[in-house]
Amino acid sequence: MSKKKPRPVPVPAQFIPRLIDAHTHLASCDPDTAGLVERAREAGVEKLCTVGDGLAEAELALEAAQKFGNVFAACAIHPTKADQLDDAARARLTEMATDPACVAIGETGLDAYWIKHDPDNTAALDVQEEALRWHIDLAIGAHKAVMIHNREADADLLRVLGDAPAAQDTILHCFSSPLDVAKEALHRGYVLSFAGNVTFKRNDELREAARIAPLEQIFIETDAPYMTPEPFRGGRNEPSLIGHTALCIAEVRGMPVEELAEALTANFDRVYGTTKP
Repeated sequence: MSKKKPRPVPVPAQFIPRLIDAHTHLASCDPDTAGLVERAREAGVEKLCTVGDGLAEAELALEAAQKFGNVFAACAIHPTKADQLDDAARARLTEMATDPACVAIGETGLDAYWIKHDPDNTAALDVQEEALRWHIDLAIGAHKAVMIHNREADADLLRVLGDAPAAQDTILHCFSSPLDVAKEALHRGYVLSFAGNVTFKRNDELREAARIAPLEQIFIETDAPYMTPEPFRGGRNEPSLIGHTALCIAEVRGMPVEELAEALTANFDRVYGTTKP
């Protein structure tokens, strides 16, 4: 029996200046945060936003943003952990939201996938919705963007975002919904953030969403350590690999990747209100 071919070790794409990573999890990628940030810089990543999916990771995200000049934080309780949003967590997140290093409230949202597959360890959808509405109010009060996680909850998410007060910017992180959802989200003015799954061979519809989206409504992200782009799908992801996603989107949009990177940096600065170099 032939042995399975080993996966290639992920390596960055060509150096692309002025890249951004709009959503990553530095604390989950590697304990050597300084090394992650430096490898990303060597690949052309000038700014990145590291995200907390719970209070403990949010603390680490904010700590990294306070330490590194090109790192910013998003803080929230992930929808699958929405039952952890007690009074103490609300108080701490409210405090975090006032920190200039915290540029978004997220990731919050709705996740029906894990309710089906691991209901004992996933908050119920009504609990997730209440937490999402609270996070939106927090983002509005703090004048910050809201960063949305959505997994198999398109209709409910659009309903909540449609009837809740509007945050100054709404980011649909790791966008992976059908094209009709993309069109509705773009019509509402949301930012679609594309991760490594836009490079996967079967995701023609996702690439079409990246093609038709107005340039000012696009982010790219790694969602590292997950969503590693082709040709390294299945390997461990990190911010230095974002160039593969940038090249894919530049190709489908028919534009130079350097021009795309410039636009993405402008989007990052506008949506996150970033002023650090």
